Amino acid sequence: MKKIAPDKWKHFYVGIVLGIFAYCFFHYLLPFRPATIVALSLGIVVSVSYLFELFSLVTGKGHYEVMDAIASIIGGAAGISITILFLNVI
Repeated sequence: MKKIAPDKWKHFYVGIVLGIFAYCFFHYLLPFRPATIVALSLGIVVSVSYLFELFSLVTGKGHYEVMDAIASIIGGAAGISITILFLNVI
């Protein structure tokens, strides 16, 4: 099995933070609409993750790699899941 590169872990952790912030923001705006909140939060995570990589490709600043976006999206999904669990427990 291949070892996960350190830069992928950075994208994963950033995705977690982005997922938490997106979910909390939409939870504040749209309380009592859990499916809508999850859909909007995932949309934000996917959009920001891929657009950041696209920005790197177009401008030449940074390194464009789709796997970085995928690592961020997986982290965002984990962040959303953590937040759902936390908000439903409290």
